[in-house]
Amino acid sequence: MRRILVTGANKGIGLGIVQAILDEHADTFVYLGARDPGRGHEAAAGLVQARAARQERIEVIALDVADAASVSAAGGRVAQSLRGERLYAVVNNAGIGGAELAAVIETNTLGVQRVCETFLPLLDPAGRVVNVTSASGPSFVSRCSEARQRFFLDDRVTWPQLRDFIAECLEMAGDAAAFAARGLGDGEPYGLSKACTNLYTMILAREQPGLRVNACTPGFILTDLTRSYAASSGKSPAELGMKSPAEGARSALQLLFGALEGNGRYYGSDGKRSPLDRYRAPGSPEYRGP
Repeated sequence: MRRILVTGANKGIGLGIVQAILDEHADTFVYLGARDPGRGHEAAAGLVQARAARQERIEVIALDVADAASVSAAGGRVAQSLRGERLYAVVNNAGIGGAELAAVIETNTLGVQRVCETFLPLLDPAGRVVNVTSASGPSFVSRCSEARQRFFLDDRVTWPQLRDFIAECLEMAGDAAAFAARGLGDGEPYGLSKACTNLYTMILAREQPGLRVNACTPGFILTDLTRSYAASSGKSPAELGMKSPAEGARSALQLLFGALEGNGRYYGSDGKRSPLDRYRAPGSPEYRGP
């Protein structure tokens, strides 16, 4: 069995990823990570009710990526469950938006690093890490100054340097003028957090060359995170071009099981490599640069 941990997996894109893994790859077992274990068990029960054969290949793990103690405890439970085996992959899907910068960074960036640090010792030496980020990351970078853009594209940046940058941003939280003065656009929290996670993806790939470590955007998906935007727009999700969570799982599934040429890269919702400093529309030519 290829054993895979998926965070934020009790609903939305995470649940779509779990379902696709189980249904398309019979040799897989999924650890369904959920901040609220009750909701995690409800999600698992729904999957099993729809297809009983899934029951033997799923286990719910209480996992709040923003809580170091929760992540550590989850690591211990998974290690015990593995019984000496190794994880095939970790999918960092958990994420939030619509909150203050500190909370968004804590989940979307620091949470990803926290999960990786805890679960890397359990990964197969040739395993995979998939970081579900967003096109908001490259879009954020495109609004930054040239110097800041170079920072987000620099594959020599270290985790301590990125951590110092995050601390700098947290000091300016809520002050759009301060962000603008330092070449960081308006400091929009969600896009900033995803740009940082894309950079962390490059850092981890460099530090762990034996692994396959990449990031992807699921696309514009109708989830709890985007539902309020759709409701306020006066248009239907279909009119806005929003897709289902099942469709949002496709890019992550490619990074989990597909043949990959490079490492530390970012992919669009169509599964094509994309730049880190600007938006590439699905269906447009694949990015071939450095």
